[in-house]
Amino acid sequence: MAKKPPSKSPKKPAGKKPTGKKGAKPPPKRGVFRVLVKWALVAGIWGAIAVSSLIAWYAYDLGPVTGSIPKLERRPSVTLLAADGTPFARFGEARARPIVVSKLPKHVPQAVVAVEDARFYSHFGVDLIGLARAVVVNLWAGRIKQGGSTITQQLAKNLFLGPERVFKRKIQELVLALWLEHHLSKDEILSLYLNRVYLGAGNFGIAAAARSYFNKPAKDLQLNEAAMLAGLLKAPSRYAPNRHRGRATRRAAVVLDRMVAAGFITPAQARVVKLNPARLGRQSARVGRYYADWALNQARGYVGSAKGDLVVQTTLDLRLQRAAERAVQKLMAGPAKGRNVGQAALVIMAPNGAVKAMVGGKNYGKSQFNRATQALRQPGSSFKPFVYLAGLESGLTPKSIIKDAPVRMGSFAPRNYNGKFYGPVTLTDGLVKSLNTVAVRVLQHAGVDRVIRRARRLGITSKLRREGGLALGASEVSLIELVGAYAPFANGGNGVFIHGVTRVKDTSGKTRYVRSGSGPGRRIEPGMLADMNKMMTAVMERGTGHRGRFGHPIGGKTGTTQDYRDAWFVGYSANYVAGVWLGNDNGKSMKRVTGGSLPAKIWRDVMVEAHEGKPAIPLPGAKGGSFWGRLFGNSDPAPDRDAYPSDSD
Repeated sequence: MAKKPPSKSPKKPAGKKPTGKKGAKPPPKRGVFRVLVKWALVAGIWGAIAVSSLIAWYAYDLGPVTGSIPKLERRPSVTLLAADGTPFARFGEARARPIVVSKLPKHVPQAVVAVEDARFYSHFGVDLIGLARAVVVNLWAGRIKQGGSTITQQLAKNLFLGPERVFKRKIQELVLALWLEHHLSKDEILSLYLNRVYLGAGNFGIAAAARSYFNKPAKDLQLNEAAMLAGLLKAPSRYAPNRHRGRATRRAAVVLDRMVAAGFITPAQARVVKLNPARLGRQSARVGRYYADWALNQARGYVGSAKGDLVVQTTLDLRLQRAAERAVQKLMAGPAKGRNVGQAALVIMAPNGAVKAMVGGKNYGKSQFNRATQALRQPGSSFKPFVYLAGLESGLTPKSIIKDAPVRMGSFAPRNYNGKFYGPVTLTDGLVKSLNTVAVRVLQHAGVDRVIRRARRLGITSKLRREGGLALGASEVSLIELVGAYAPFANGGNGVFIHGVTRVKDTSGKTRYVRSGSGPGRRIEPGMLADMNKMMTAVMERGTGHRGRFGHPIGGKTGTTQDYRDAWFVGYSANYVAGVWLGNDNGKSMKRVTGGSLPAKIWRDVMVEAHEGKPAIPLPGAKGGSFWGRLFGNSDPAPDRDAYPSDSD
């Protein structure tokens, strides 16, 4: 019997694929992966092209900046001389020659490299590892906490770029760093860096810093001193050993730890040095720090980018400067305590505009912001003399009767300090008692534009707002411009150009700048000047400025702003014009400090020293100033407070 052939398995339906385990997913298509890779490569190529184009464009935008490599040199020094020829400040180091790394003890460059750029000798100008680490740290912290710039990048910024922190500048910094690495050796780059880096207290370069802090040349620096100087690089003002010895010592310990990590010194060496931190060399007492910064800026404006060391003759009177600093320190350490007075500023000026002394704050070491020249604050009633002068020009006289009563100028409705109104008063009494409503009526009579023009002609350069509050000093000014604007009252009515520099020479003796000319000419007519000085003398004799009297013919005016935020006293004799401001940087109120209280006291103390041995000279047009006080009788002094009220903002 024939066998049946084996039956074939039935065919599976077309289109059906065998299934494995229940629910298993098919393997991913290889085509999708290939597409992703392809587009990633395309995106990367175009991204690289875009970045390269951007870098090329920014590099091209640098122009001829890299035309020549700077010579190995220290920054030029500037020596400031007081009016009598005594040096009182130096920026840079006049005696130091440019330093070369190979001539320094090895621990000096090692300390700098360890704390600033540990891979300096191995990278090509950009530290990719350090940059990546900085990115991670900053992203994790959510803020800029760590930088990734190398020493080469810092040098590029110092030599060729400005301080602005923008993306374009950062790209250019990278390009320039690569350029420097291509043209210079590592030691040459480090030498240039050490000759130009800022190390606090006006010192540019390690040679200047070594001389300033330790009274020795850089070649004699010990390990503890090198560590302290290297520590300054992070924040020169914060870690300056002449101001913050504790911070400087702790920062030096960090530098030593970094040197150990880099293999430059042993842990045992670091321990010994930490137990024996660097000691400062003998420091000569420094005066006029705020003045020096201000005068240096003036000198640089006169000579531009002149190369070489410079000697600047200034108008500073060292005797008056010391007196001003003592007076401020005494006040801040004594009466100002408990009155919430955070800062003080003082300017003493000759009637011709020459600045003789300047204090820009309570402590230069803690804050270099100059409140005498840089701060703009409301002057309060110390602005009123300009309003009254405009009133005289518009036909008023010291005996003109002005009604002291409620007044409105638009939405502005000022009140007097004590809430009282005195009815009809003379123009002189309005100024003596610092009556706010009278000042506003004088402003209305003269016109806002006339008052602004008068203030401008006398020397007020800050923006003045066209409003009723102008009469009460609601527009901000600086102390130095306010003092300068009072100078015409003291010198016979002539405007002044405020100045602190009279001559600039280079070390070869060549004159780079010499002051010439006197000023802008007459700004107050003789008759009106006489009237103003009589009224301003009366303010001192029996008004808000009575605490400033000291036996010489003087005029002046107090100023106190809303909620005691600012207190001013500006006054003058025929010899000097001086102004004082007290307040807080954050605008917080003081505890009932008025212009006629602490500012008048410090003004008097300084002016007494300034006039020692000088004869009493009558003010221009106001001969016998004390007679003016007797003429008005011995009435009680007006209240010290002459602030504009809370609704005058």
